[in-house]
Amino acid sequence: MANLHQITSPDDGAFDELCAELSQASSEIDRTELWPSKQLQRLGEAGVYRWFLPPEWTGTAWDEADLSRGYIKLATACLTTTFILTQRSAAVRRIVDSENQRLKERLLPALADGSSFTTVGISHLTTSRRHLAKPALAARETPEGFILDGYSPWVTGAAHADFVVVGASFDDERQILLAVPKDLPGVSAPPHAQLLALTASHTGPLEFKNVRVGRDWVIDGPAENVMAGRSGTKTGGLQTSALAIGLSAAAIEFLNRESAARPDLADPTANLRHDLDNLRLDLLANAAGDQVCPADEIRARANSLALRSTQAALAAAKGAGFVQSHPAGRWCREALFFLVWSCPQPVMAANLCELAGLG
Repeated sequence: MANLHQITSPDDGAFDELCAELSQASSEIDRTELWPSKQLQRLGEAGVYRWFLPPEWTGTAWDEADLSRGYIKLATACLTTTFILTQRSAAVRRIVDSENQRLKERLLPALADGSSFTTVGISHLTTSRRHLAKPALAARETPEGFILDGYSPWVTGAAHADFVVVGASFDDERQILLAVPKDLPGVSAPPHAQLLALTASHTGPLEFKNVRVGRDWVIDGPAENVMAGRSGTKTGGLQTSALAIGLSAAAIEFLNRESAARPDLADPTANLRHDLDNLRLDLLANAAGDQVCPADEIRARANSLALRSTQAALAAAKGAGFVQSHPAGRWCREALFFLVWSCPQPVMAANLCELAGLG
């Protein structure tokens, strides 16, 4: 096997080998719903966790275009493992962005080599539970630090994390981001949710009961709208679209193989491939800084393509695709995830209009 530490770009042959390994395990991960610890370890061995870190923290600092290409390839291989990676990398980026130098020194070395796992609990500050009169996770300030009460509703891999990057709200509309160690008194992870897909991501609530967190764990804040301006915080961002594109690519590759012996699949497959190629080009152009269209438009198109391509793969697979062991059924279930994962209102509206035949 090639040395997976040598991955230097999305075009690296060692990266292709890693993706092939992830792809072979993807169906088993879905079937067993077990946490993909081996696959996450392989990402660390391959140096994937260093993509998101600057050189001063022994990172390789991939630019946004290469990160997007990397996400697409990984998601084509195994969406569950790649989704977990997005939550880990989102936490890491917020720590890198922090002005708390001592916190960086404490946490980033182990995150770089993969010996530590972290994740985020911030959806209640962006898209989830924002309609509630009382914040889902409330913060109070004390002379020593902060007290957290409530819960974060959607935390991926909460039970497996060494610490979690969480956002909490004060009564005066200020917010704070903290790296909360999982072993603090009052922190608990109830059983994870049973999802339609990606259950092996072990996503579910993380509860906080009178949890005291010292000031040395502060990432950002207290401040109003603490999420504004931070990297990776915008819902419906390019990384989510990249994962939808990767899932679409898996389904379309299956259609390509099937169409070699079935001429009736040639035209539908070619049309989906055309949409995939154009969407990938637009996403990568945006990631490189050339905004050819708004990110929400790319996300809406990515959601649409994921739904259409996976259902086309199921139709092409016929009855065999409806058997639980066939990947087409899994791809269809996974495509539904993009309708609810960090889906901004304009994207949801666009997808609803398409589904209802209104646009």
